[in-house]
Amino acid sequence: MTRSPFLRALAGETLDTPPIWLMRQAGRYLPEYREVRARAGSFVDLCLAPELAAEVTLQPIRRYGFDAAILFADILMVPYGLGQPLRFETGRGPVLEPIRDRAAVPGFDPDAFHGAVGPIYDTVARVRAALGPETALIGFAGSPWTVASYMVEGGSSRDFAALKLWAFRDPDGFGALMETIVEATIAYLDRQIRAGAQAVKLFDSWAGAAPETLFERWVVQPTAAIVRRLRGMHPDVPIIGFAKGAGALTRGYGSATGVTALTLDSSIPLAMACALQAERPVQGNLDPIALLAGGPALESETDRILEALGGGPFVFNLGHGIVPQTPPEHVAALVARVRG
Repeated sequence: MTRSPFLRALAGETLDTPPIWLMRQAGRYLPEYREVRARAGSFVDLCLAPELAAEVTLQPIRRYGFDAAILFADILMVPYGLGQPLRFETGRGPVLEPIRDRAAVPGFDPDAFHGAVGPIYDTVARVRAALGPETALIGFAGSPWTVASYMVEGGSSRDFAALKLWAFRDPDGFGALMETIVEATIAYLDRQIRAGAQAVKLFDSWAGAAPETLFERWVVQPTAAIVRRLRGMHPDVPIIGFAKGAGALTRGYGSATGVTALTLDSSIPLAMACALQAERPVQGNLDPIALLAGGPALESETDRILEALGGGPFVFNLGHGIVPQTPPEHVAALVARVRG
């Protein structure tokens, strides 16, 4: 099988034209996604409907020819699989019944968990079968700190007060929750890989909310445990880490977790990105608002990143996900610019 440019870059190759895919490349900015979303019912229903989830995963590949597809699902499928009630409300986002003490921490029952999220593995298999060998398939999960933030806060949060308060006051009780999430995440990603995912990504979207002491214990250590266990099961599958907002702690995160590659958010200066690239492949880090702006701003920002990082192992991406207001033609212009 021909090895995709994306997998070659993650293996450390420097390519004349870097591979490109974008976070949230399947999403509300695409009219074809909105049409499928309207048919699906709830957002959870869409994530658990393999035919529809596979369709929206493939839509941006058909439209733009990205070098990688990423499974369409949600990081909160792990709490859902653990039995925590989950729904998505318009204008509010995810809503969960909060877990605030050790007594409420769910246990990890593999049979119940895989029974709940099993349709997602079917989605992975469908997508892999539909892709050519030149296009890689990425599986993913939320990292434990970020997943815990939703489970404890009961949804999105501005200050993460309940999360941090529990971690500071009762580290043993909070650790029980994190251990459950770690075990579930390993099982979840293992099944995705066995179904056809060729790389996996750990999204720690709220890593920047953790002060340094909590960052080491609850961002780095659980992620390192997942990487170590997965690598023992699937030694050839690259693992991408994304500690959004980690700033100066990013280098230590990469070294301590052992991830294959780092996704960099838009706040990481390119000089720092180059230093990180000397240690492992990097992915990023165009500001999603530059993509929304389009035109000369998009062109200059794209060229700046390509000039800085194109001389090493690199995957072009955003510093976070595509915003829903982005015109699809701006994405086409970006792909054309990256590919020369």
